[in-house]
Amino acid sequence: MPPIDRSRLTDLIAAEQQVYTAGHPRSRELFAQGSNLFGRVPMTWMNKWTGGFPLYLDHARGNRISDVDGHTYVDFALGDTGAFAGHSPRPTVEAVARRMGDLGGITTMLPSADAQWVGAELTARFGMPLWSFTLSATDANRWAVRLARLATGKPKILVFGYCYHGSVDETFAIPGPDGKAQSRPGNVAPPVPLDLTTRAATWNDLASVERELAHGDVAAILTEPALTNIGIVLPEPGFMEGLRELATRYGALLMIDETHTFSAGWGGATAAWDLEPDIFVIGKSIGGGIPCGAYGITTEVAASITSHTDAGDADIVDVGGVGGTLAGNALSTAAMRATLGEVLTHAAFEHMIDLATAFTEGVQVTLDEFDVPWSVSQLGARSEYRFASPAPRTGEEAAVAHDDDLDAYMHLAMCNRGILMTPFHNMALMCPETTRADVDRHTATFREVVAALYA
Repeated sequence: MPPIDRSRLTDLIAAEQQVYTAGHPRSRELFAQGSNLFGRVPMTWMNKWTGGFPLYLDHARGNRISDVDGHTYVDFALGDTGAFAGHSPRPTVEAVARRMGDLGGITTMLPSADAQWVGAELTARFGMPLWSFTLSATDANRWAVRLARLATGKPKILVFGYCYHGSVDETFAIPGPDGKAQSRPGNVAPPVPLDLTTRAATWNDLASVERELAHGDVAAILTEPALTNIGIVLPEPGFMEGLRELATRYGALLMIDETHTFSAGWGGATAAWDLEPDIFVIGKSIGGGIPCGAYGITTEVAASITSHTDAGDADIVDVGGVGGTLAGNALSTAAMRATLGEVLTHAAFEHMIDLATAFTEGVQVTLDEFDVPWSVSQLGARSEYRFASPAPRTGEEAAVAHDDDLDAYMHLAMCNRGILMTPFHNMALMCPETTRADVDRHTATFREVVAALYA
C-alpha cells in the first residue's frame, strides 16, 4: 500500500470542514458568543473537537446525542467514559430525582445509607475492602498518592510515559534521556521539576521499572492496567504480574487506576486479569454522569495510615488534604448506587463487550481490504484504532503514531455522517443502549471514509 496522498488528504479535510461549518450554524453562533468563557467553552478540553468549534448539546439519551442544529448522532464517545452507562440512564435519573426532590439534601456533610451499599459493591467488584469517595478520579488519585506517601514514608511516585491519571501534577512525566523524569510536552506550569516528585518508566518494560524502583524512594507505582489516553496500549503477557512482584520486592505500593479500563468487565481488568493492587482508583462512569470517584485500600495500607494518624503525625479528618466538602455527598452516592446496581450489570457488560468485539472486527475488515497500515485494539467494551501497524507497545510509540491531519479527517468525516468518536483519540465505547445496528452503521461508515483516502 503506497503512503496516503497528503494533498488529497488536505482536500478531503477542506471538504469535510465545509460540510461541518455549513451544517452547524447555531453551534458556531453560540461558540462565537462565548466571550465570558476562557477559550469560549466552559471547560477548555471542549475545544478538542475537530471543526474549529464544538457541537453544542441540545439533548441526549442512551447512546444518542442531538445538537442545537437538529442533528442526532450515534455516540461512541460517551463523554470519554463519563457516560459509559449511557446518557441519563433511567435508574440513575430516578435515584437522583428522589434524592434531590423527594428526600431533599444534595450535600449536607452527613453520610447516607447509600454510601455503605456502594462501598460493598465496589469491594465485590474490585476486591479492596475499604473505600473513600471523591468527586472525580483526579481527586481520588491525588488523595491516594498522599496516602501512599504516608503509608510508606517514601516521597516519589512511579508512572509510565504518556500515562494519564487526570490533572495530577506527579503524573505528567516521561522518561528523560538521562533516566530522570521530565515534564511531558504541553504540561501546564508544573510546580516543581518532575524529577523531584516522580520517577518515570516505559510501559511494557519491566527492566525500566526495576531500574527506577532500585533507588528506594518510590511510594507507589501508579498505573492503568492498559494505557488508554494515548490509544489503547495493552500490557504484554506477564507485565502486570511483574509490576506486582517488583512493587512487593522494593517496598512500593501498587496503585491501579481503572477509570477507563473499567470497560474490561464488571470488575474491571482487576477482576478479569486477577490483579492485586494495594490501592485502587475509579471515577467518572460509576455515577452515570453525576460527578464522583472513589479510591479503595487494603487493610494493610489502612493500618499503615492509621499508625501515623494514631501517633498524631498526620490528620486525615481535618487538615490532611484528603477530602473535600462535597465529596461523598448524598446525591453522588445515590447516583453510584443506582448506576452500579441497575445499569452497569453483568448482563450489560456481556452485551457491551460483544458489541465492541463486532466493532473491532468491522474495523479490521476495512483495514485488511484496503491494506491500511493501521491497527485496532479492544479492551472489553472499548475499541480504538491507531495510525500505526503493528499496534504500539509503549506510550512513546503510541505518541509517535499520532497524525493530526488523519485525526482531523476521520473525526470530521464520521461526525458529518452522524457518528461521534472520542475527540481526544479514535476511541469507541459501547454502553448498555448501544445496538448491533449502531455498530454495523459505524462499520459501513468507517469503510466509506477510509476508502475515500485511496480513491
